[in-house]
Amino acid sequence: MVTFIPFGEKPNRDGVIYALELLRKNKIIQDFMVVESSNVELLADRLPFDKCYIVGDHLATYGIIKRVKPRALISVDAHTDLMHDYLDHGSWLAYSLEERLIDRASIVGPVLMIPTTEGTSLWTRRVRIFPALPRSRRVRGTWRAYKSLRTSPLKEIIKDMKKYLGDEIYLTVDMDVLKPEYKLARFQHGELTLDELIDIIEEIKKNFKIIACDIAEVSDRIKRSKLGKKALIELYTTLMGEEDGTQ
Repeated sequence: MVTFIPFGEKPNRDGVIYALELLRKNKIIQDFMVVESSNVELLADRLPFDKCYIVGDHLATYGIIKRVKPRALISVDAHTDLMHDYLDHGSWLAYSLEERLIDRASIVGPVLMIPTTEGTSLWTRRVRIFPALPRSRRVRGTWRAYKSLRTSPLKEIIKDMKKYLGDEIYLTVDMDVLKPEYKLARFQHGELTLDELIDIIEEIKKNFKIIACDIAEVSDRIKRSKLGKKALIELYTTLMGEEDGTQ
């Protein structure tokens, strides 16, 4: 079964309901439920333990993992979501780590690596980042390069994640990780093609036991994007395929 969570502002809520209609129209889903909440703190109590969740605002993932209680998490996202000022879609992962909802996390594919608001800190503990493009960070006065999707083989990145996270993970995929031509993101887009994203998902499935997953930041922009519709369908069917590691 799949649970649809029309959480967040109206564009996110409308996008999730459209995604439900799109997947039903294409006979991709049969069993589903819709769970609504205006408060992420109350969301966990309303959710079933499901294989897959399709959500609006990425903050909903904070509520899902309160319900699922995974030890480790992989986020495929154009943003790190590690800002540490107040709980929202740009900081849910930081607070999940700080509050020990998860022990460790890895982020694959971010383009934006640093806070964009003055005075905002970035959470850095118990998380490994593998950006889409070459990026560096300052460590004890020395600049060190991250392993990125452009500079390191995907299999090497997956190996590093598995060593750090263990065998079992929760997987969240933010649709904004795709390039601008997919016309999905409400804010900044990422740098991945759909083929690159599917390759990442397939490698994660081969190497990890996925206890549950979500597709996040679905907005009403998908209604007007042919490539966006294709991306949602292919991503969902890849996640939920017969060779799926999801339990």
